[in-house]
Amino acid sequence: MLKDTTSKAVLFGGLALIALAFFAPNWIVNQFMFGFSRALAILGLLVLWRTGLVSFGHAFYFGLGAYTVAVLDIQLGVTDVFLRLIGGCVIAGFAGFLLGFILRNYRDIFFAMLNTAVSMVLYGIIVKTEALGSTDGFAISLPTIFGVAPETKYPLFVVITLIAMTSAILVNFYLKTTVGQLTTAIRDNEIRVEYLGFSVARAIHLKYTLSAVLAGGAGALMAMSLGQVDPDSMINWTVSGELVFVTILSGPGNVIAPFIGSLVFEVLRTYAFELAPQAWQLIVGATFLTIIFFLPGGIWSLIAKLGRKNS
Repeated sequence: MLKDTTSKAVLFGGLALIALAFFAPNWIVNQFMFGFSRALAILGLLVLWRTGLVSFGHAFYFGLGAYTVAVLDIQLGVTDVFLRLIGGCVIAGFAGFLLGFILRNYRDIFFAMLNTAVSMVLYGIIVKTEALGSTDGFAISLPTIFGVAPETKYPLFVVITLIAMTSAILVNFYLKTTVGQLTTAIRDNEIRVEYLGFSVARAIHLKYTLSAVLAGGAGALMAMSLGQVDPDSMINWTVSGELVFVTILSGPGNVIAPFIGSLVFEVLRTYAFELAPQAWQLIVGATFLTIIFFLPGGIWSLIAKLGRKNS
């Protein structure tokens, strides 16, 4: 697995970032934590996108992961970062597995809108339920790492980076397996895939569940990074829009792309809000249109072109 060029790049790049971040100011460390947390959800959407499916409702799983962390913290007193992460992944993955039996039968706009509808149902439930924080949400205590409470956020950044590296390597390995390589085949011609003896429905179900697990993990890590969960920042349809935005911004060419795209999005949004608080969304939207017109393959397509020119 680690002999693959992409896996090597992920491994050495992640370790280099961990070393460099030790000397970086806190605001840069925060940007990396937010970017890498969100990138896990983008990684799941990348798997779906390669299959020809786009979900406008993955904030459902993102929010499930985040609120699982809040419930574990407030109701059960669980502070360990890994237990919280596992809880978010399991709950989101189980929900994705159940919903997958329905959603695997739909394609195109029907698949996208059904995901949105499910996401908004959860949003409505949480907004109306005081026990789940209603519109105010919850504050989350600082996570511990094997029982130790870190004094700074750097240890949490290291954990998030290692989780992101591991996820990217595993997804890259999955995409190179026989089942993983069905992604583009399903997108191109489902009937031929069925003739080859593979079940398209089961393959899509697996990919959908995988994307739900990754989105749940992303929500859990984001909740711990922010120290706060609320429905508008975790489950609302705008969150799903952001995830799709970053997926298109990144491009589907490589598992490294979601991490680059997420960091670019964090930096873009931060500086756009600082320079034009009343028009930052206009700046982000204009960037989005520019990417669509000039880089339809996302940022990764530009990196790939530059790599080919230098080789």
